[in-house]
Amino acid sequence: MKTTATEAVEALGIDHRVSAIGRVSSAEEAAAKRGIGLECLVKTLVVRRADDDYVFVLIPGHRALDWPKLRSELGVSRLSLPPADEARSVTGYERGTITPFGSTRPWPVIADRRLTGHPELVIGGGAHGIGIHLSSDALLSAVDAELADVTKPGNATVS
Repeated sequence: MKTTATEAVEALGIDHRVSAIGRVSSAEEAAAKRGIGLECLVKTLVVRRADDDYVFVLIPGHRALDWPKLRSELGVSRLSLPPADEARSVTGYERGTITPFGSTRPWPVIADRRLTGHPELVIGGGAHGIGIHLSSDALLSAVDAELADVTKPGNATVS
């Protein structure tokens, strides 16, 4: 299946493959259907720093975003998740399909350090059930990610 995200990855010439598993109800289900560990599933969040100022945050599927760590990393006292319509407006993707690849604007990317060193990660492909499989090196380089410790134990996206 072609999406804006898969076309963006192809245009970058990144070694990857695309999988389609249909809609899922959890990160655990997505990882199981793809035959990967939850730590290799990349969740992408779009976080608002200020008016018209966002960042993508990439976290492993088995971890939760640690808001104090992210605020410290970004040097701000306030962050928030934008409402669904705003997230779609600033990324081009609806929640559950958000990815930095092919986003309507190239927001900065913060990636949790635990995403390094994996021969295969799977990040959302811009549509429900579509995943882009690629190495951590390829992913982090392609999105020019800044590495940081921004998660805590727990598999909730945010807490």
